[in-house]
Amino acid sequence: MILTGAQIIVETLIEQGCEVVFGYPGGFVLNIYDELYKSRSRIKHIITAHEQGAAHAADGYARASGKVGVVMATSGPGVTNLTTGIANAYLDSTPLVAITGNVPLSALGKDSFQEVDSTGITMPITKHNYIVKDVKDLADTIREAFLIAKSGRPGPVLVDVPKDVQIAKWEYTPAETVEKKPNPQPDRELIDLAVRYISESKKPYIYSGGGVVISDTGREIERLAEVIDSPIGFSMMGLSAVPVTNKRHLGMTGMHGRYASTKANSESDLIIAVGVRFSDRATGNRSRYAKNAKIIHIDIDAAEIDKNINAYVGIVGDIKTTLEEIISRLKPVSHPEWQNEIEAYRREESSFYPVTDRLIPKTVIEKINAYCDQNTVVATDVGQHQMWTAQYYAFSSPRKYLTSGGLGTMGFGMGAAIGGCIASNKAKTVLITGDGSFGMNLNEMATAVRNSLPLVVVIMNNGVLGMVRQWQTLFYSKRYSETTLHRQTDFVKLADAFGAKGYRVETAEELDKVLPRAFSSKTPVIIDCIIDKDEKVFPMIPPNGSFEDIIVKE
Repeated sequence: MILTGAQIIVETLIEQGCEVVFGYPGGFVLNIYDELYKSRSRIKHIITAHEQGAAHAADGYARASGKVGVVMATSGPGVTNLTTGIANAYLDSTPLVAITGNVPLSALGKDSFQEVDSTGITMPITKHNYIVKDVKDLADTIREAFLIAKSGRPGPVLVDVPKDVQIAKWEYTPAETVEKKPNPQPDRELIDLAVRYISESKKPYIYSGGGVVISDTGREIERLAEVIDSPIGFSMMGLSAVPVTNKRHLGMTGMHGRYASTKANSESDLIIAVGVRFSDRATGNRSRYAKNAKIIHIDIDAAEIDKNINAYVGIVGDIKTTLEEIISRLKPVSHPEWQNEIEAYRREESSFYPVTDRLIPKTVIEKINAYCDQNTVVATDVGQHQMWTAQYYAFSSPRKYLTSGGLGTMGFGMGAAIGGCIASNKAKTVLITGDGSFGMNLNEMATAVRNSLPLVVVIMNNGVLGMVRQWQTLFYSKRYSETTLHRQTDFVKLADAFGAKGYRVETAEELDKVLPRAFSSKTPVIIDCIIDKDEKVFPMIPPNGSFEDIIVKE
């Protein structure tokens, strides 16, 4: 059938399984939005308050659902407002397709109204991008964008469509939903070598990352840990891969990781790293990282092998297949002395927890956890609250922790919570944020209210930029340059202004009274938790440090 380019875009999105588009209309996508309106019974559109919020919402939707997220924006400022969200998805390996409008082909390169070089701007932060200059290429380009976004290591793809291409007509022939390309299979000789090192190890440590969540390989990690009698530690992105109830679960490792997990990582003689990239926040000083351990690194992306940490064995390939192959070749063993050491680390860790009647972050998160179940999506922004959530929230199933790892985007959380809530069919969703981060994109409360989303937004309100202040305290002689906010924002009144509900709590008892009301609400709720400005995230390994430098308390 003969369709316009705008119609082809909408039909191809539906063909590729897209159920919801997040976005914001504008002059150079009006034709597409007209077709979205006509097709509103077949594909839903969520308008956000800002294009950055739309990109984060599509990101959160993709993470929570396992599908490709789709975001749409107009040219010029529409595109530039998307870039932070696209970069966030790129660094956290989220499958995303961004469709943007542009000026007509004849106006390209002439500094036309709302013209930017969309593909040039986004080239470093996408897996691939396109500008479609002929309507006959449009459908296949979108299909290819979906294929690239979800194949191998997932990531964002941008398709830029000039206005006249949206208006032009061409034959549209429906096609099947594209299936992602098969992942490469691991090298058998390298698997043999990995099995040998694992069999020789007396102190193995499994380091599970975001790739484990993406590939749905948590059960294989649990099986491997059982066979080789190993603890399991996590990067921040890998936290939800294995239930916290698993007795081998040690929690996050790294700069703000749990003490026992980071200690075990440091003392192990073998690290089996799966779907991780050994970022600087995880390793600290790389020359001092895990000095006594051989490292087996398994990843879908060959570029990650030996990029940050040299591996004894680097296996590129499908994570699930690789782990199944390794497990099948191993004999069950036990390491009682190693397990005794780990239990000693756990006891040592427990002694660091503060005992107080004050409202502290650990108490807030543990009380929130009591109202959540394994299906509750939890999003965060970036900062101290993010680390407290990683340390204390009891994640029990994958794809339930939506956080910005690679880019560290303050303002990510509100959009991500919206996307995660929609992906979970409007199930109760929690955003844990700070007053600094929430201020970045609090305008998206309008989106949450408009769509009657049951979000519980918990603000750790200390009146400062907490993580930066912590660094200023420890490393800059308490010179608090521009981290005390001195804002007069009343978040309870703000909630009311948006059409949400708002509560302020200053004690654990007040929080106990508010939480039942918040979690029974069918509309958005803000809980403003007043905490001390000098609450800190411990443990902490100083920048460029190692476990020997760990700070466990003031």
